Amino acid sequence: MLPCRGEGRGREWSARRGDSGGAVAVRALIIGGARSGKSDLAERLATSLGGDRVLYVATALVGEDEDLRRRVRLHRERRPSGWDTLEIGELDEVLEAAERWDAVLLDSLTLWVSARNDERALAEFDWFLMSAGDLPVPFVLVSDEVGLGVVPESEAGRRFRDALGLVNQRAAAAAEEVHLCVAGVPVRIK
Repeated sequence: MLPCRGEGRGREWSARRGDSGGAVAVRALIIGGARSGKSDLAERLATSLGGDRVLYVATALVGEDEDLRRRVRLHRERRPSGWDTLEIGELDEVLEAAERWDAVLLDSLTLWVSARNDERALAEFDWFLMSAGDLPVPFVLVSDEVGLGVVPESEAGRRFRDALGLVNQRAAAAAEEVHLCVAGVPVRIK
């Protein structure tokens, strides 16, 4: 049963055991296209798990991009004030910080995969999933569904699409539930 209120609500949930006998670390995977409502749904779910004790993991490196800065600012403004933000490039940093929180929201796997080659992304993500299963905190993961569009013209584009597709499959297999967001409408597919 997923707790709805009280201290440690996410910790209670993640202590439950999955079908394989291991801890179920990934509470949900939220996938969809650009501006589909993924982040909003993920934030609502993370709030239900951790209330004000949520670690928001941002994989976007903002740099000098003014449009991206504006988007990041809007995301921060709509989140509860008690949430903390961790901007990372490596998933081991997430695992080190996760235990201090009642839920972790990682947004997004898309940007994380884009900074790696395909073999490295798969190996690191498999390690992350195994390691996250040892932690007493549920994770909500956000990713883009890039396999529904046209075939990328470049080899690099195809390799990225393939790597993200495989990471998404692994995340979906590990997650208790998976939601596809389309035009602001979430559809539970697992």
